[in-house]
Amino acid sequence: MKFGFSPLDARILDLEAAISLAAELGMNLELPYDFFEAVPGLPPPTAIREMGRAYGVGFTVHLPFVDLNLASLFPKAWNAALERTRDGLAFAEALGAKVAVLHSGQVPLRHPMITSAAWQKLEEALMALKPLPVPVAVENLALDGRDLLEGPEDLAHLLERHRDYGFCLDFSHAFVEGGLAAVEAYLERLGDRLIHLHINDTPGDRDRHLPVGEGQIPYRALRPAKLPPTATFEVQGDAEALKASLEAIRQSWDI
Repeated sequence: MKFGFSPLDARILDLEAAISLAAELGMNLELPYDFFEAVPGLPPPTAIREMGRAYGVGFTVHLPFVDLNLASLFPKAWNAALERTRDGLAFAEALGAKVAVLHSGQVPLRHPMITSAAWQKLEEALMALKPLPVPVAVENLALDGRDLLEGPEDLAHLLERHRDYGFCLDFSHAFVEGGLAAVEAYLERLGDRLIHLHINDTPGDRDRHLPVGEGQIPYRALRPAKLPPTATFEVQGDAEALKASLEAIRQSWDI
């Protein structure tokens, strides 16, 4: 398994500095497409790919999710979400990304009729994005009542209907959703679809993106039975916090 980190979470916004640190640590970088949409003047993905080759650094991508909802019931919002996600996938393909992470969407009100319609729009979006230019991992959310998918059964149902997509387990999201039992349930139910991980820590109250060891997630007890090809540290703090998190996981999982 190849580890990476999110430079946006680490507050390293200088791209070359982030690539240099990734090279020093032998890691990938997970680039958030939202950032490249919002900030003018950043290098194109082909140039970033060449920078990565020069440093020996690979990439993963977080597809857009800010102000975006692939389960939206509003046609203009849904079409915009689909267009931005396609743009993110094109960015990932040009970058040579090993995987792209996808948020599944939200619902404004939990009423059976509305929830069913949101599921339909999400499935339409997943179909419309095919064929996928890079491996895509759907991330577990369920951080509040607006997130459409709740629990591993919802996500398993979606992935069973869309075999082209894999699963990204975000440990903190699962821990906030239901503690240790929820993380174990995701691993048990969806371990065979796992292609990427998001790693950080939280005391369980909300998604805090803390360095590993500064929250309550018992990583030593949560090593996936089959490690996926890639994993990203979404850790806030400096380079030392990132290094400490990497070492903590290596020791916890004996890798």
